[in-house]
Amino acid sequence: MKELMGVINLDHELDNLNELTYFRCGAAVPFASRYRLIDFVLSNMMRAELESVGLFVRRKYRSLMDHLGDGKSWDMNRKHGGLFILPPDWNDPTDTSLGDLQHYHNNLDFFKRASAKYIVFSGSQHINTVDLQDLYQYHLEQGADVTMVYKQIDELQPEHDPCLRVELNDDNLVTNIHHEKHHPNVYLDIFIMEKKLFLEQVEHCIAHGESYFFRDAIQKNRHKFKISAYEYKGYHAVINSLESYYKNSLELLKQENYFGLFKENPVQTKIKYEAPTRYLDSASVSNSLVANGCVIAGTVENSVIFRGVQIRKGARIINSVIMQKCVIEENAVIENVIMDKDVHLSKDRILVGDSRRPFVIAKSSKI
Repeated sequence: MKELMGVINLDHELDNLNELTYFRCGAAVPFASRYRLIDFVLSNMMRAELESVGLFVRRKYRSLMDHLGDGKSWDMNRKHGGLFILPPDWNDPTDTSLGDLQHYHNNLDFFKRASAKYIVFSGSQHINTVDLQDLYQYHLEQGADVTMVYKQIDELQPEHDPCLRVELNDDNLVTNIHHEKHHPNVYLDIFIMEKKLFLEQVEHCIAHGESYFFRDAIQKNRHKFKISAYEYKGYHAVINSLESYYKNSLELLKQENYFGLFKENPVQTKIKYEAPTRYLDSASVSNSLVANGCVIAGTVENSVIFRGVQIRKGARIINSVIMQKCVIEENAVIENVIMDKDVHLSKDRILVGDSRRPFVIAKSSKI
């Protein structure tokens, strides 16, 4: 879609997943047995056939860059447009911008060179399947300056507390944007606006010493612009804490959640060629997500198992998330645990966490 380009802004996303974000940003955290959190927003943009996508990062992005490569897995390795990974570049001595406005100021050429007339912005913490083409058409029909995406949440959870909320009038226009925890309309960190208006507001915010584009250009000026609201009704999960990561990982074991995320919305990720998983005679696996390349001789119940995991005979994995290339030796027991990549657990070890606060093992540990 030549009229629309994308921006994935990770600058304001805090790395709150404890051990899982010690050495990577949140967008690079593995999820759902074979993906990274960044894959879901990138796949939304791929399905909408966006002309180009800019990724703004500030810290701990080596793992993310390794995962994304040249964007080929999302059909974004093109001669014109495609995926642009834009790490910090603060070498302009005349630059007075702050916050995420630094990214926009130092990459003005990225926006000006693109032929797209509209920009859709997104973060990576809200897992969803928003149809960005439908959002774009809705924005045009509304004749709005800005269109925000929200979801009405029937049962609010602790992970929704930090999220912004939107209030609407009868015409589906935004009348207020706030942090009131008990309001059900949760903003999904996705909005769309005309590129010309965006560039004007970037210039205005920098000239007035502002720091963050959405807060200072849109939220503070909600009465100045016509802001419409687009309601999203599909699968949604917020990953902004260790507890929310663990809970939503295991929630995908429910068929309605898994199909809601994957059935009609292909999600692309970095391609890895591995053999199918081998289930030995002693293996017992129930109600679990298991990626390829594993060798399983033990018991797996209600768990998410990533690529290349080895589970020896007599080992038991219950209500746990086991990431890539971990090795669990004979007769070890793991329950309510998140195990990061390349962990080696010795035989006969027992690790049990709390179902509300799982025990986490950092990457490359040996226990």
